[in-house]
Amino acid sequence: MKVTKKNIFEFNQRLKDKTPRAIALWAIRLGKRPILTTNFGPRSASLIHLMSEVDHCLPVIWCDTGYNTSYTHNYAKHLKQRLKLNLQIYLPLSTLAQRDRSFGGIPMPADPRHKKFTEEVKLEPFRRAIEAHRPDVWFTNLRRGQTAFRDTLDILSFSKEGILKVSPFYYWSDDQIDAYLAEHKLPNETKYFDPTKCFQNRECGLHG
Repeated sequence: MKVTKKNIFEFNQRLKDKTPRAIALWAIRLGKRPILTTNFGPRSASLIHLMSEVDHCLPVIWCDTGYNTSYTHNYAKHLKQRLKLNLQIYLPLSTLAQRDRSFGGIPMPADPRHKKFTEEVKLEPFRRAIEAHRPDVWFTNLRRGQTAFRDTLDILSFSKEGILKVSPFYYWSDDQIDAYLAEHKLPNETKYFDPTKCFQNRECGLHG
């Protein structure tokens, strides 16, 4: 049975008590062109590890803003090598020097230029990735409690583009994720920086 906007509530009710692995195994069969997106931020190894076991060929999309720390790059390199990821990296079309000339650094959210900055470093690269892969199922690590907007979602939701989004760890707490990382001896990244968010509970632009 196909997931639609009309029956998505029913499917979410069925999945609520399932494990992330059970959700991922069920959802991977729903599409012909599934993808996973990650920012290689805190606790991101949980979903990356899970999906690498479910489908080791799954494209892992990383829209690298160009402002990631050396810790994040080392984290990404480690996970790519250890989990043999099919990593696909999308970068902004403008260089850091060009953006510094245009914006004078990273504009804050209240700055009118912040919207254009977010478009250049994150939204345009993401649209390029979507156009290249044309996904019908999109695995994400969205979780309840991260932002007010994400609290309105569920395990299954639809993106602005109409893609079915699957968040296997949606109902898991930070402590549960940390236990998963420890169980599988996975590293964590605690020095992640997103120039488009500035504040922890602010949406990055891809989901909200």
